Amino acid sequence: MDPVVDLSLRYVMRKLGTAAAALLVAGAGLVATAGTAGAATGPVNKALSAEACSTAWGSGVKSATDSDVKPLRNITTSQSTCYDRMVFDVKGVSGKIGYHVGYVPKFYQDGSGEQIPVTGGAILQVFVSAPSYDPATTKPTYAGQAGKPLPGVKLTGYKTFRDTKFGASLEGQTQIGLGVRAKLPFRVQQSGDKLIVDVAHTW
Repeated sequence: MDPVVDLSLRYVMRKLGTAAAALLVAGAGLVATAGTAGAATGPVNKALSAEACSTAWGSGVKSATDSDVKPLRNITTSQSTCYDRMVFDVKGVSGKIGYHVGYVPKFYQDGSGEQIPVTGGAILQVFVSAPSYDPATTKPTYAGQAGKPLPGVKLTGYKTFRDTKFGASLEGQTQIGLGVRAKLPFRVQQSGDKLIVDVAHTW
C-alpha cells in the first residue's frame, strides 16, 4: 500500500474507530484492484482474441468465377492476431474478382510447367483473375517476375507465411505461390477492389 494512504488510514482509525476504518481499507483495496484490472486489459483482450480465432475455414480449394477482369496493381501482406494476410489490389474493378486458391504438393509455373521452389511446410497456389498487365495495351501494371519473390514483400517475423513466388500472368490471370508453415485453414474474400487471402496461424 502507498505510504501516504497508509498514514492517512492510521489517522482515520484513531479518529473514527476500527470498524469505520476497516470499511475504508476495503474501499481502498477495491480501488487498487480496479487499477490492476485496467492495466491487464490489453493482454487479456489479446488472449481472448487468440482463443476466438476461427478455425472453421477449412483447407479445401476455394474458387469463384469472375465478372470483371482488370489489371493487377499490387500485392501486399500483413499480420493479425489470428492470421497472416495477402491482399491483391486490382485496379479499377467494379464487380467480382475471380480466383482459384488451393494447396498443391509442388508449384509449377502456369504455361511452361516449370517447377518453382517455394519454401515452407505447405504451398498455397493462388490464381487471381487480374493480369499483371493492361489487357488493352499489354503495358505491365505489376512488376512480378517468374520464379522470383514478390517485389516489396518481406515476411520476417510472420507466424504463418514463409515464402512468396511469382508464377506467371497468362490469359487474364496471375499465378502466385505462397509458402506457409503448414497446411492451415484459409479463407478468400473481396473488399471493394481488393481480393484478400487469410491463412490462419493454427487449426
